[in-house]
Amino acid sequence: MAPKSYSLAFDGYWREPNISGIPDKSGVYCVYACTHNVTENTVSIRLLIYIGEAENANERIATHEKGPDWREHPRQGEELCFSFAPFGNLDRQRVEAALIFHHKPPENEEYRDSFSYDQTTISTSGRNALLSPMFTVQCTE
Repeated sequence: MAPKSYSLAFDGYWREPNISGIPDKSGVYCVYACTHNVTENTVSIRLLIYIGEAENANERIATHEKGPDWREHPRQGEELCFSFAPFGNLDRQRVEAALIFHHKPPENEEYRDSFSYDQTTISTSGRNALLSPMFTVQCTE
């Protein structure tokens, strides 16, 4: 492998009652604890809970085995919300691994403490709350 750079444009935020709106596409997604402002129809993000990747993000989020664990993080008055960046199958796991290794969300275990890919640079834009806009991670193995 060689050093690579990736650009992710996140869309969102889908609140848990509206997860059916998450695209049924390949990509990377983030799970957050947020507060919904009904009057302004906005969300305030407090915590990045989990980062994942899937061939079909909508289906994966809806049936994820860690769903009950995610629901332990929102405080009273908060709920889960999600963002999604479309990304093809090629290198999707590498991108997920870099995001997890750099940000260390509490519900991710794999990739938190080691990164087995060559130098990887990620830039994020859009609905990317609590994600670094640009960062580079190095192989740790």
